[in-house]
Amino acid sequence: MGPMQEIGTLLIQTLGSLFLIVVLLRFLLQLARADFYNPLSQFVVKATNPLLIPLRRLIPGVMGIDVASLVLALLVQVVLIEATALVLGVGFIGLLTVAVWGVIGVLSLLVNIYFWTLVVMVVASWVAPHSRHPALLLVRQLVEPVMAPFRRILPDLGGIDISPIFAFLAISVVQILLRHLGAAVGLAGGAAQLVVGV
Repeated sequence: MGPMQEIGTLLIQTLGSLFLIVVLLRFLLQLARADFYNPLSQFVVKATNPLLIPLRRLIPGVMGIDVASLVLALLVQVVLIEATALVLGVGFIGLLTVAVWGVIGVLSLLVNIYFWTLVVMVVASWVAPHSRHPALLLVRQLVEPVMAPFRRILPDLGGIDISPIFAFLAISVVQILLRHLGAAVGLAGGAAQLVVGV
């Protein structure tokens, strides 16, 4: 790989993955019913509205799930895969292949977002358990849908919350399944560098 290909890949993957994360955060904010008046939520909304509002006219939500955000995330992932493939000189990849790779990439990135927000929540619970910082409030709201099922199942241990342990286990299981699914559809080795989140 030449220096221009490497630079092009770096720029596409970095800028594209940042936007893709913002789009997925928009989906997760709505899924978690997070506070949209939070300054970070406002940034996410303003960054995604130009593409999301027209898409929502075509794709309505289903049972409170923002389907348009997921479709936008998939479209961004597909564009990133094709752009990276072109920069690397691979050429265009078949539509079905790139769609399957895109779905796996979006799911992997969603799981990674949950993993890192859980890490932030656990560390913040030790360092600043009663912090009212907007970022920490938003992190707590985002991870609540993942933590709630475990909190309902696990017994009360007198103020000690072990639900993050089980959430991390569940996330690890999903990551293993996605990795094997990716390998089954040819998303391994050099192909994996084309997909953001894998």
